[in-house]
Amino acid sequence: MPKKGSPPLEGELLQGTLDLLILQTLVLGPAHGHTIAYAIEHRSDDVLQVEHGSLYPALHRLEDRAWIASFWGTSENNRRARYYRLTPKGRKQLLHQSSRWDELVSAINRVLRAGKPVISG
Repeated sequence: MPKKGSPPLEGELLQGTLDLLILQTLVLGPAHGHTIAYAIEHRSDDVLQVEHGSLYPALHRLEDRAWIASFWGTSENNRRARYYRLTPKGRKQLLHQSSRWDELVSAINRVLRAGKPVISG
């Protein structure tokens, strides 16, 4: 659930960000789609909402790139579910994308902070 007074960010993230979040989530081990979405939402304090219409195309894209692999298993509630796991190629990509993300955030912050008066307390 979103925090009071703050609507969730839906569809506002840069393309590729969901891929990065999925890869990071799978570092902890294999998970099925619902668990991946829940983990991203929970770890972001419900600021990031992952819609199934975005999640599953991203999972298929990552699998096509061999960054993740899928297999069938049984979920916590005894249902058949498709699980996804990070591949060695995906782990390498995660390191690359994480580094790139840090550069991007730093660059955006430089632009956002440029010309702002420094407020000292």
